[in-house]
Amino acid sequence: MLEVKDLAVAFGSIAPLSGVTFSLAKGETLGIVGESGSGKSLTAMSIMGLLPMSDGRVTSGSIVFDGQELTTLNESDYCKLRGGRIGLITQNPMTSLDPLKKIGTQVDAVAILHLGMAKKKARANTVDILHTLRIPEPALICERYPHQMSGGMKQRIVIAMALAADPDLLIADEPTTALDVTVQAQIIRLLDDLVKQRGLALLLITHDMSVVAQTCDRVVVMYAGRAIEQGPVLDIFDNPQHPYTQALVGCIPRDLKDGEKLTSIPGTVPTVLNYPEGCKFHPRCTRAQNICTTVQPELDRNGDSAVACHFAGASI
Repeated sequence: MLEVKDLAVAFGSIAPLSGVTFSLAKGETLGIVGESGSGKSLTAMSIMGLLPMSDGRVTSGSIVFDGQELTTLNESDYCKLRGGRIGLITQNPMTSLDPLKKIGTQVDAVAILHLGMAKKKARANTVDILHTLRIPEPALICERYPHQMSGGMKQRIVIAMALAADPDLLIADEPTTALDVTVQAQIIRLLDDLVKQRGLALLLITHDMSVVAQTCDRVVVMYAGRAIEQGPVLDIFDNPQHPYTQALVGCIPRDLKDGEKLTSIPGTVPTVLNYPEGCKFHPRCTRAQNICTTVQPELDRNGDSAVACHFAGASI
């Protein structure tokens, strides 16, 4: 359904994203995980053709959706895909909805625009989707405004808008960030059910490794604008190869023994203006050697898995 190969993005002379490669099949959930600033959302915006700033552009690589190359697509054709065959769930439902329009009107508009539905049929479609999303009294909810909804309910409405045109690919960019823990779990279960029921391809972008473990079939780990490890979710959690992935897995909250401390990753993700030479992770890596400071490792594939590390598999 989606294949991204050697994707690179630049803003003027600054290149925050490079060499990003992954694929996603229909009925599969692929998680993209990493700390803030790792390039997760930028990857999603590149796929959607929504790179911010006037000089943002894809400089190399390809994005193929259902056999169609997106990097050469004109804006008119891209508009037909966005909200249509490709749905987007943004991370802040508070800013995704028009405060001056009723809920039903906003969801109706997607089906009217992309599917050519008449207003009456679009409203029936909206009510049906809201019911699928377990929203009580969907017809009544259609007549309410966003400010009358809770944060969790607003996120469900944003999901409804993403589903209104019956997309083949759903991109969820940190869909639970602004929600409390209980509502987060509800939204994640809802997305998982949608993939199973509708056969969607879901690209889930998150910094939460526990969400990845519960939801995803495969995982791409990103750091400083590069994909540094990827593979089936069980392999990533049971036998992580990259020291950054090992550290992320080690940060997952768990039952600790007496005297045992929750691990953390020292330092911060570098900004695009101060990416280090060689492996981008080496200033924070406990097993970095001289070669790590000068030579950037390539993504080495082994079956369904891949890792970019000079000393992959060693214990941190």
